Amino acid sequence: MREIIEDLDQQGVELKIITGDNRLVTQHIADSVDIPIVGLLTGTEIGAMSDEALWHAVERTNLFAEVDPNQKERIILALKKLNHVVGYMGDGINDAPALHAADVGISVDTAVDVAKEAADFILLKQDLSVLHQGIILGRRTFANTLKYVFTTISANFGNMFSMAGASLFLPFLPMLPLQILLTNFLTDFPSINIADDSVDQELIDKPRRWDIGFIYRFMITFGLTSSLFDYLTFGLLLLIYKSTEQQFQTGWFLESIITELSIVFIVRTQKRFYQSKPGRMLLVSSLVVVVITFILPYTPFNNLLGLVPLPLPILISLLGITVLYISATEIVKYFFYQREHARRTKTR
Repeated sequence: MREIIEDLDQQGVELKIITGDNRLVTQHIADSVDIPIVGLLTGTEIGAMSDEALWHAVERTNLFAEVDPNQKERIILALKKLNHVVGYMGDGINDAPALHAADVGISVDTAVDVAKEAADFILLKQDLSVLHQGIILGRRTFANTLKYVFTTISANFGNMFSMAGASLFLPFLPMLPLQILLTNFLTDFPSINIADDSVDQELIDKPRRWDIGFIYRFMITFGLTSSLFDYLTFGLLLLIYKSTEQQFQTGWFLESIITELSIVFIVRTQKRFYQSKPGRMLLVSSLVVVVITFILPYTPFNNLLGLVPLPLPILISLLGITVLYISATEIVKYFFYQREHARRTKTR
């Protein structure tokens, strides 16, 4: 129990005891599991407080004793008012209002029916280690969800911007509809394995939240970086190699898939991509898709897809652009997170 409490504290989860029991009994329970008492409030004291006064007190208090059901709810609402994400665990009738008010209500299978109906989760094992495991799994899931969001929005925004721009000066479609669908299919296949990807420890050690502003800035920054290299590909194919319509479409098809697969390994970590080991299935599926992509223009049914074999100099140039794209995106990522860190520090 003590080890679990220490682990939860290190991962940014603060435990508070809220109970209707006598304050002396509650203090003894806290001492027995080594929870340091940083502040204690009783129901009588809480009843004399205004909501504003309670907001100031709840953060400096981790022991609430002799409280009634309504006061439990007030404590939960006060913590939420201060922008905390609150989980509440209870098994009695008196816990129902607090379970409803909490962001996450947790009960156990031996609890009364009212508590179980009010809870979001019911634990079959009465052990804090279950909650600890759930928090770790939740943070891993959240981190991997963000990876998928970052990959998708940056690639799709970049491709949209590139497609719109190219259509203004090209006398033909930059990419055929079937090629666009095939691009989405091939790049989505490795993305499925992001759900089982490994996660950097620092993304698990601290709680994180949705930040739409951050996601928007990420999309613009990395989407425009992707689009910049799309236009570099356009210039290479049109101005340097004087490519035909099908060669142009094939070249951008190859470049789009390779760069979108590359961005997965870059945005999945805040470290340099080679310092964070990806999940095995993500790596294997990405390599398989890269091989398939390069083989497609040389298959007997390539004409059905509008693809043609490309000369070796064009293939080498496309690989060179991919290497430049990976290097540039790593640099952009470094400065992007430096700027975001400065932004968060300034707003505190």
